[in-house]
Amino acid sequence: MLEVLKVIIFGIVEGITEWLPISSTGHLILLERLLQLKQNQDFLDMFYVVIQLGAILAVLVIYFHKLNPFSPKKTEKQKMMTFQLWIKVVIGSIPAAVIGIPFNDFIEEKFNNAYVVAAMLILYGVLFIVIENYQKGKEPKVKKISHLSIQMVLIIGIFQMLAMIPGTSRSGATIVGALMLGVSRAVATEFTFFLAIPAMFGASAVKLIHFGLNFTAMQVFLLLLGTAVSFAVSIVAIKFLMRYIKKNDFKIFGYYRIVLGIIVLLYFGIAALLA
Repeated sequence: MLEVLKVIIFGIVEGITEWLPISSTGHLILLERLLQLKQNQDFLDMFYVVIQLGAILAVLVIYFHKLNPFSPKKTEKQKMMTFQLWIKVVIGSIPAAVIGIPFNDFIEEKFNNAYVVAAMLILYGVLFIVIENYQKGKEPKVKKISHLSIQMVLIIGIFQMLAMIPGTSRSGATIVGALMLGVSRAVATEFTFFLAIPAMFGASAVKLIHFGLNFTAMQVFLLLLGTAVSFAVSIVAIKFLMRYIKKNDFKIFGYYRIVLGIIVLLYFGIAALLA
């Protein structure tokens, strides 16, 4: 029963932090210390990634009409624009795929530690504040996803690739990249959601293949439960974020990241000294 409660908490944290630009890894690394699941490490490494599928399903549900090029409610022009949207998503996913697939194990081995996570939390927190201050009062250059050029899409994709470094936040990195290009907050956030679809499906597939089919019945249950909770919470988190950015900027998330980064740094630094 206690394991079930822990998984529910992990699902809630994943559902919130996957979409708010505050780094799911930064939160999970702390949560792991507080709520250790009694499972082997191979399962845990896979579990923390695959529960993201629930978050992705939330995007597909919320934006089903917008992402569906075959919707009978769309005109021929709208269907063509939907296909163009998917082409941009594919192009934007290329940098992460090119680097992510061959170097995934290397990046995890070299960068998956608390100090890198803390540094990335703080760095991108500062970037959010600096960029928002720089853009204050300026009119965005891009107010529709259809106005994103291929060059812009590739640059945003490169920022998503940078999010492979733990603590960066995939949504945080891509939003920062888009804002730097003069993209509006709403478009930057929506495109970040869409860009996550192939990235997170791909990451989950890699982890599942690596883990194999060596599941116990309890592990299957815990994985499905975590995914379901992540899905439900993601629905709320996505809708909240889209409402929030209509009237606010991203600076609050920048300050939050800096504070969290300092907490992670202090916690693990003190723990290392006392060990």
